[in-house]
Amino acid sequence: MRALSFGYEPARYAMSRLASIVAPGEAARFGPLRLLDVEEPVLPGARWHRVRPMLSGICGSDLALLEGNGSRWFEPLMSFPFIPGHEIVGVISGGERDGERVVVEPVLHCAIRGISPPCSPCQHGDTGNCEMVAFGDIEPGLQTGYCAATGGGWCSELVAHELQLHPVAPAISDEAAVLVEPAACAIHAAIQAISALEVPSIGAVDGPSDGSTVVVLGAGTLGLAAIAALSAFREGALPRAGDSELKTILAVAKHPGQRSLASSLGADLVVEPSQLARAVRRLTGSLGIGKQAGRLSGGADAVLDCVGNDASVSQSISVTRPRGTVVLVGMPGRVSVDLAPLWHREIRLHGTYAYGIERLPEPAGGITQAGEKHPPHTFEFAQTLVAHAKLERLLSALYPLERFEDAITHASNAGRRGSVKIAFAPQERARPHEAGTRTRREVNSAR
Repeated sequence: MRALSFGYEPARYAMSRLASIVAPGEAARFGPLRLLDVEEPVLPGARWHRVRPMLSGICGSDLALLEGNGSRWFEPLMSFPFIPGHEIVGVISGGERDGERVVVEPVLHCAIRGISPPCSPCQHGDTGNCEMVAFGDIEPGLQTGYCAATGGGWCSELVAHELQLHPVAPAISDEAAVLVEPAACAIHAAIQAISALEVPSIGAVDGPSDGSTVVVLGAGTLGLAAIAALSAFREGALPRAGDSELKTILAVAKHPGQRSLASSLGADLVVEPSQLARAVRRLTGSLGIGKQAGRLSGGADAVLDCVGNDASVSQSISVTRPRGTVVLVGMPGRVSVDLAPLWHREIRLHGTYAYGIERLPEPAGGITQAGEKHPPHTFEFAQTLVAHAKLERLLSALYPLERFEDAITHASNAGRRGSVKIAFAPQERARPHEAGTRTRREVNSAR
């Protein structure tokens, strides 16, 4: 089968890092990602299925890896060579569920690995925090798309455990369904931010009484989905996630297209990065301190950092109120940040990763076959959100696997090119005369 394979090649990885510095977006032409003919993956057990990916997104974490900027923290949590791609909508091939359209929940947790008893996080439904992703019946890999045994979305066929497969509602198109996984990440982050609003400011007893201000810094796929999630929680399209009132969603976006989308998805105010401190000062009634730009006496109640680099983490901390919360949504690597304001203002720095069972103050969830209520999973909320917010509008272009270098370049420069999400259409093949991007309409017409 055709697959984009990422091997353990330190020399080419170093070349990709250099290329990303010299010519941003060109790393895929020099790195260890190759289009190969490989053997189909073997089904690891009876509860596993073959899945043909219809669409698979290119995530910011994928780009960090391909550009040589990924954290080495993850190295022992991968197995090489692996096929990337963890944002997947596909069709089950073979067995009783043949032809069923599904989205893949990529985390490879204890139950999938045949580990019993499961680790403590998995016992409580927090599968994103699984402690055993390097152990068990399959090779190491924190997710599908980083594990040699499973394959990933950037190929013509992968294998997935039945616990990973979520049926897609008929009303949700493939173009919307490929956004379910990043939407789930954004929803999980939004819940953390809303929960953080319960932490009172200094001198307060019951938290902010006049409503809370949440900043979303970054307007790529995660940032825009986080805005949509916060707005959906506020207006009741998703179940109530906290007791504090979310009054203002302030979005920070570099590019005009991003600012337009942020506003349409529910942000009350959208500013450029250079205007963030001024906007927070006005919204919160804070005072400027000294001559240093951006120093505030108060700040926002919570900031969702959907970028994850030195500048974004520093800026997030600088506009957060004393005892406020910075939620790291975008995958960070090694950063250099002055933590003095974090310490002095008692700001919480909160990581948020993946998804799982969500514990909300308002009852939610579905009904089991036995008629019992089960707690809600983030992927359930995500399908609701992609339909409610029409998140398919974030999908800007599709590429066949043969055009992977162009696809990675496009994804690396998405904001500047007026795009958001770039994805592969693995079942499509490039035609000999094609020289440019295949649009969603062109791919759909070819099916």
